[in-house]
Amino acid sequence: MSGAIGTAGGRGKASHSARPAYRRTDPKRAARPGNAAARAKRPSALRELGGLILKIALIAGIAMAVGTFVFGVHYNADPSMSPAIKDGDLILFYRFDKAFRAGDLTLVAFRGDAQVRRVVATAGDTVDISAEGLMINGALQAEPEIYQRTERYAEGVEFPITLAEDEIFVLADAREGATDSRIYGAVNVRDTQGNVIAVMRRRSL
Repeated sequence: MSGAIGTAGGRGKASHSARPAYRRTDPKRAARPGNAAARAKRPSALRELGGLILKIALIAGIAMAVGTFVFGVHYNADPSMSPAIKDGDLILFYRFDKAFRAGDLTLVAFRGDAQVRRVVATAGDTVDISAEGLMINGALQAEPEIYQRTERYAEGVEFPITLAEDEIFVLADAREGATDSRIYGAVNVRDTQGNVIAVMRRRSL
């Protein structure tokens, strides 16, 4: 009887000692900053800085491409568009808008220099300058913002002139002695730099 009990007790003791030992993980130790796995998962400050620099460079590249191929800025040093545009103003123009209408402002080149001029006539129009002033298709033009007389030049184009397809006729706002289509004639729209969309005044604020 005692032997049976001893055997049973022995089996119970042996079974207890055969259980695998489990080691508890210290949560503080696992969360230590020095842990190699945690350091591998955490992005370094240098990597974050590199990503920021890459984003800035990408944004700057896009802005440069837009400014070069889509929009343009011109520094105006010509007083011939006064009072609408003054000497020292910055002109913002859109390169892809060349569907001009009378009254639009555009940039044209004359002898290598860009100049802002106002469109007064487009393809199919007949331009004439009489003693009364500017005539478009036989009608005298009312130009309330033009304060000087519009006169022909002795050495210039012959009037009247009818504009061909894709041609515009441009004049300065300060008409007296200005260089415009009265000198160099009609301008093909392909030879313009685009449509002026904004003027930023830098003087006489």
